[in-house]
Amino acid sequence: MFTGYTPELIADLRLRWSRMQAALCADGADALLIAGNVNLFYAAGRVFMGFVYLPAEGEPRFFVRRPVGLQGENVTTIRKPEQIPDLLHAVGLPSPRRVLLETDDLTHSEWVRLSNVFRSAECADGSALLRRCRAVKTPYEIKVMKLTGSRHAAVIPQYASVYEPGMTDQAWSVEMFHVMLKAGSLGLFRIAGGSMEGFMGTVLAGDNGGAASPYDFALGGAGLHPSLPVGQCGVRLERGMAVMVDIAANFHGYLTDCTRTFSIGPLAPRAYEAHQVAIDIQHALAAAGVPRARCEALYELALNMAAEAGLADCFMGLTQKAKFIGHGVGIVINEQPVLGARSPDTLAEGMCIALEPKFVIPGSGAVGVEDTFLVTPHGMQGITPCDPAIIEL
Repeated sequence: MFTGYTPELIADLRLRWSRMQAALCADGADALLIAGNVNLFYAAGRVFMGFVYLPAEGEPRFFVRRPVGLQGENVTTIRKPEQIPDLLHAVGLPSPRRVLLETDDLTHSEWVRLSNVFRSAECADGSALLRRCRAVKTPYEIKVMKLTGSRHAAVIPQYASVYEPGMTDQAWSVEMFHVMLKAGSLGLFRIAGGSMEGFMGTVLAGDNGGAASPYDFALGGAGLHPSLPVGQCGVRLERGMAVMVDIAANFHGYLTDCTRTFSIGPLAPRAYEAHQVAIDIQHALAAAGVPRARCEALYELALNMAAEAGLADCFMGLTQKAKFIGHGVGIVINEQPVLGARSPDTLAEGMCIALEPKFVIPGSGAVGVEDTFLVTPHGMQGITPCDPAIIEL
């Protein structure tokens, strides 16, 4: 444990360790070795270059390579991971017979090196276990998520104040990113998966809202350059355009997701109709999103409501449709679970979920909403409280 932590954070970290240790025991593993930034932050409360070694029983050990000078209980400075077995032996900890590593977060060479650290141990995947643990937030994490959501919602109404007629979508996005950063956002937009990239969020104006992207976001956008083919494309904002603003907030290391739709002057009637259906879908999902609700069933509920409104053809995209209606949110923007087709997951109390019903209306653009919710025994409670109505500029 590193020095300088509050008693509240210390107690919460101990809860996280106990949850991971229960999962280790259920898996038949003796230990978990964590090396990736996301899981280091989850298990240790900070990012550092090094490792957290969490045995199935007892206290974790923190092995730090950089920065120098970190102090705390069970904290040891090392030069290389090969030192870890001898250091564990020195404090009376047995060598693990089965150790879990982060398959999804390590390169092949890193995996090979770390698996050779414990030569006699069986090495197996620990990423799935960690994702499951991170999916259900602890009391401290929920407090942080609520604080972030509240600040996020307070920033969104300021976007209109930095809009100027004649702007491009990129020029306006720069001003909105500036507003978010001035409000205290760290700016870091963490995404799970090596093929997913982004910068703070996306601004989709007009027909760019329906442009297909290689990235698995609800709506993509063409992007400004082939090296980052997602989001704003440099189009000039013109009368009759819908502009969907999906900028994440990260004030304390945890992200909230909140999307609002703006319009340059009035939109076509079908755009307003679709936007209201999106709000209705979100409300229905939130009411049905109780613990043990099936994620696939929630997705089907959204599909059915869009079809009943006669809007199935433009729901969650045009030529390329997203096959989900929501996802977990936390240290990364796409935590588990996924509310999508063929999802085997169910909701649990304490999960934080982004619900994002969206439509693309040809000639107008993308409309709809996204908010972050907390799963409670009585349904989902919104934690990004701001007006969902289309904001006319």
